[in-house]
Amino acid sequence: MISLHPSAYSDLIPYVWSLVLSAATVILTIPPLYVARFKAKFELSDLSSLRAMFDRYPDWGKRASWAHQNCFESFTLHAPAVLLAALALLCGHDIPNLAVFAAVAHPILRMIYIVAYLANISFLRSVCWAIGLISTGIIYGLALSAMI
Repeated sequence: MISLHPSAYSDLIPYVWSLVLSAATVILTIPPLYVARFKAKFELSDLSSLRAMFDRYPDWGKRASWAHQNCFESFTLHAPAVLLAALALLCGHDIPNLAVFAAVAHPILRMIYIVAYLANISFLRSVCWAIGLISTGIIYGLALSAMI
């Protein structure tokens, strides 16, 4: 039986916010994608195959589509890491503050990543992607080592 430590609830706040804001980054990529669809002369007949419209998107619209897809990929890696850290805290394990920093940094980096992708600033986009991925790895590593 797992005993939950009530004092850990306040320690969960940055992880919960990281999860919420990381999910929000996925949602924030939807409006530019729809603007691109309408710039591509969206017609009702396109509803049967929205992805076939991709070739008609303006260049920034293609980047919006790629950013949207990448946000899903990033979220599917980050969310379990944050949930693992939350579980470790609830079970009474101590996690270094670096994990909190990584959890908070991830959604901020993802938002910068989206803007950089849309603006075609490839170096900034790549740096944000790499550091965001590393931050997720840090959370996994620290949470797992705390639980072992």
